[in-house]
Amino acid sequence: MRLYSMPSSGNSYKVRLLLALTGRDCPRVDVEYGSPALEAAHREGRLPFGKAPVLELPEGALLPESNAILCWLGEGGPFWPEDPLDRARMMGWMFWEQNQHEGVIAVRGALACYPHRAAEATPQRMAALLEAGHRLLGVMEAHLDGRDWLVGAGPSLADICLYAYTHSAGRRGGFAMERFPAIGAWLDRVAGLPGYVGLDD
Repeated sequence: MRLYSMPSSGNSYKVRLLLALTGRDCPRVDVEYGSPALEAAHREGRLPFGKAPVLELPEGALLPESNAILCWLGEGGPFWPEDPLDRARMMGWMFWEQNQHEGVIAVRGALACYPHRAAEATPQRMAALLEAGHRLLGVMEAHLDGRDWLVGAGPSLADICLYAYTHSAGRRGGFAMERFPAIGAWLDRVAGLPGYVGLDD
């Protein structure tokens, strides 16, 4: 396998994190914004949907989309619930992450951190994203209050999926994470899993 990964992207990070937590070695091609490697990946057709991450399988097939990659790598493993209802609930959180969470939490962080997107970071847009993000984090906070993990009794792909952008929401997006103690404790539990690697590792 080979992973086309954008080092600064939470979507790419979640795949790297699952690989590390399951002890898998996978060669990586870093395709950061503005890099020759990203241009080459586009030119060679390695990014079917025009973005990273993409997992190139041993037979040459290209699998895009971070959560699809998580499911392909995670099926049957320690982060894949045995109970069908728990699996469905896990998928529900993963769909929610891409449909709602990522488009607010990750976008505000990107507007604040990427110079090429600075023109989009108008005060009105940043304020709207901050308000929406706190509301979404409130959904997670309420669910995690009294629970160790998002689904079932142990960590699942849902935790890995939502950890990626939530753990940097304060640092990159300016969200007031002190308002969400249950999320904070959950972030610590994920970071304490054997094999854990950080975004910059």
